[in-house]
Amino acid sequence: MIHLTDNAVSAVKRFIDSADKPIAGLRIKVEGGGCSGFQYGMRLEETPAQDDEVVEFPGIKVLVDPSSAAMLVGVTVDFLDGLEGSGFKFENPNAAGSCGCGKSFSC
Repeated sequence: MIHLTDNAVSAVKRFIDSADKPIAGLRIKVEGGGCSGFQYGMRLEETPAQDDEVVEFPGIKVLVDPSSAAMLVGVTVDFLDGLEGSGFKFENPNAAGSCGCGKSFSC
């Protein structure tokens, strides 16, 4: 399914630890939009949906809705922190193309 690097897991843990409410997991989804047709979405969730696929990593759970699951197979999520900024980077082997910002893709 989906893979998070150690850097991504550490970053998500930091966000969860700083949240004001109890967090059930990190939702990763694919939505229509962006420069190339589809874009990734991420947010912390207080409760999972009943039909979510749950992928566990050390200390965190990733929640994926059924419509996003097929487009996230084989995706690696990394967290980069450097002079040019920080953020999550998605590497999708199934994407036919992506835009320059790396936030959207086409199938």
